[in-house]
Amino acid sequence: MKCLLLVGAAIAAMLSGPLHAQAADKILNASYDVARELFADENKAFVAAHPGVTIDQSHAGTSKQARSIVEGLQADVVTFNQVIDVDFLVQNGLVSKDWQKDFPNQASPFYSLPSFLVRAGNPKNIRDWSDLVRDDVKVIFPNPRTSGNARYTYLAATAYAKEAFKGDEAKIKEFVTKLFDNVPVFDTGGRAATTTFVEREIGDVLITFEAETRGIAKEYGTDKFQSVIPSVSLLAEFPVAIVDKVVDERGSRDLAKSYLDFLYTTEGQRIAAQHGNRVHDAVVAAEFKDQFPEVRLVTVEDVFGGWDKVQKEHFAKGGVLEQIYGSR
Repeated sequence: MKCLLLVGAAIAAMLSGPLHAQAADKILNASYDVARELFADENKAFVAAHPGVTIDQSHAGTSKQARSIVEGLQADVVTFNQVIDVDFLVQNGLVSKDWQKDFPNQASPFYSLPSFLVRAGNPKNIRDWSDLVRDDVKVIFPNPRTSGNARYTYLAATAYAKEAFKGDEAKIKEFVTKLFDNVPVFDTGGRAATTTFVEREIGDVLITFEAETRGIAKEYGTDKFQSVIPSVSLLAEFPVAIVDKVVDERGSRDLAKSYLDFLYTTEGQRIAAQHGNRVHDAVVAAEFKDQFPEVRLVTVEDVFGGWDKVQKEHFAKGGVLEQIYGSR
């Protein structure tokens, strides 16, 4: 009997070993919708330095991605665009509550801001947030229920209105409601909103991350589109995290950490900057300084009291966002 048990254990080890090794050489990164080209290049560079490794990608609005992971999507890492979607994974026991301590800059390797993209020549003379509530302007941005990109737009517009109307809540809500009224169609994610604006030619201005506006202008030409930086915008951090439950089941923690660490390296930061993201690495930031106009950035912490408060007051059921968006 003892001999049979030993044989059985040996067979089990033989069967599990290769499978475990194979799992450790492949991970899935669940990311936000408009980061496809960015991570195609980040992954290519990482794999070049780690032969035999495979990085698979999944892209969608980050709120949708977070729900998919809770429902079973086997993502080893997430590279999201808002903190509350990572916190949603924490609440569901998938990510460590101390995830922001695992990597530098509160686990945000690079950042951006909500910015505008207009058609060549800026025919509607759109310069700032105040122009977006005019009757003659149609605005394109995605559904804030599924898109972190759109939630940043909502928060940035609200932050602008708080300053413009000196905290008058009724006027702030009226301003943001008018902005939403000027949106003819709400797509599920940032890339779909880009398609609506660029290819379907709907709307006068697209609001999306600065990185996306720069990418569009580069791809289609400045003779067709141009970016506009508003007077003030909101710091959009792009948090990353290891999905602990998945990597522990798959034995992929070491590879997952190495992959996210790579985003902080000089090479990883340079790739991010080349794709229109602002970076923390001082050398790379200096290298790309001329490509990024100065802009006054406010933060969720300073304007809204932090992400926990934002979630409760604005994004929870019955919150301010639902009051504005709920009838649409």
